[in-house]
Amino acid sequence: MGQIIVETCEIEGLKIITPTVFGDARGYFMETYQYEDYKAAGIPEVFVQDNQSASKRGVLRGLHFQKEFPQDKLVRVIRGEVFDVAVDLREGSKTFGKWFGVLLSEENKKQFFVPKNFAHGFLVLSDYAEFCYKCSDFYHPGDEGGISYNDPAIGVDWPIAPDMELILSERDTKWGGLKEYMESK
Repeated sequence: MGQIIVETCEIEGLKIITPTVFGDARGYFMETYQYEDYKAAGIPEVFVQDNQSASKRGVLRGLHFQKEFPQDKLVRVIRGEVFDVAVDLREGSKTFGKWFGVLLSEENKKQFFVPKNFAHGFLVLSDYAEFCYKCSDFYHPGDEGGISYNDPAIGVDWPIAPDMELILSERDTKWGGLKEYMESK
């Protein structure tokens, strides 16, 4: 191993990964993913799809999950800064409905591993951000679910600046809360 440092979180299954960065006067080099290193660190998932999005300051995406085809995700930011959040939706989990957030940025180069059966979302803190993530299953149209980003039953402490205008998709303004999620099961 040695190429990555893996931190566990208070919610079992979530992991923060910090890669080793080799820098000199020319710039830097780092491995962003190497299967054997991640497997040795307790992340043996095989990723089948890479996605990338760009967003401006104040964009809040989430909290999303897949209903029938859940995905493990390995997320990172290659430009800018976001506050990334995962909410435990695993039935029977002692931390069901709890959230954890981490700052991901081009500077800290951290990655966040979000296992299956978590809702996921992020808030863009910089003027612009590019967000990349690997998924362990393919995208299935019509399989997305969501929970309201501001559900008081979850209580995510989003770092929304006083001068920040939140920008949500129409779909993300219509999700119900954790109670509605449980009633739909």
